[in-house]
Formats: sequence, structure tokens, C-alpha cells
Amino acid sequence: MSRVLVFDEQDRILLFLQYGKSHDVPPRWITPGGGVDPGEDHDQAAIREMHEETGLVLDSITPPFWSRDFEADQRWHVYEVGHDEWYELRVQAFDPSREGWTEDERVDVLEYRWWTLEDLERTPDLIEPDELLDLIRGRLAAR
Repeated sequence: MSRVLVFDEQDRILLFLQYGKSHDVPPRWITPGGGVDPGEDHDQAAIREMHEETGLVLDSITPPFWSRDFEADQRWHVYEVGHDEWYELRVQAFDPSREGWTEDERVDVLEYRWWTLEDLERTPDLIEPDELLDLIRGRLAAR
């Protein structure tokens, strides 16, 4: 998977509220991103996913700042293990376009929001991955 941590000019983070493979479990907030298609590398997948999920057209993306191997939570994922490469992108705030969304995304994605770190720290909502707040803090501290 290629995941993109998108910050705006106010250091807010773009997240999508999305169901997983079943609507029987609560949705969770996730970053834009998704699977790596055959013939793609993680960089190409991050660029493609940003276009599909937000409408942004990127020529390139900075190298990943973090990666992880993980066991997938079967409530949300159809696979058992995964590998993520994490990218950072800084943009002017915008309203994501749904034009490139798949039919599943049109059903499963409930909303998007630009979050402040403080609001994310206080929300009772589910956030994925568990490390997301630490990743955000680390990227903000590195500025």
C-alpha cells in the first residue's frame, strides 16, 4: 500500500472517513492512498491514488518517510498482511474531487475532513493506523 499524509498550509491533515470490507463495523479515518497495481512501484501508486482519491495531479512525490509491515485487521481489510510506504505531501487546502472514485469508494467513503492535530488527539473516532498521531507529530516536529 502507498499512503499519503497530506498537510495543508495550516498544518491540517486530510483524512477520509471510510468503511472497510463490511459496514457492520464502525468506519475509521484514513489517509488517501491504496494498493500498488501490477507494474507500479510505491511512488507511482501514491501519485495515482492521490489523483483518483482527491483529483490532484502530481508529477512526482517525495521519497517515503516511513514504512511498515503489518497484520491487517480483518474487520476492515480483505488481506491478512500488508506493507505500507508512507509519503508526505504539502498543499494548499482544497476540496477533494470524487470524480476518480471507484463504485466501492462512492459507497464506503462517508466524508473527508481537514483535521488539526489537536482535534485528532481529542476525537473518539477510530483512526488508522494506530501510529498515525505519532507520524503526524513527527512530521510536524521535523519542519
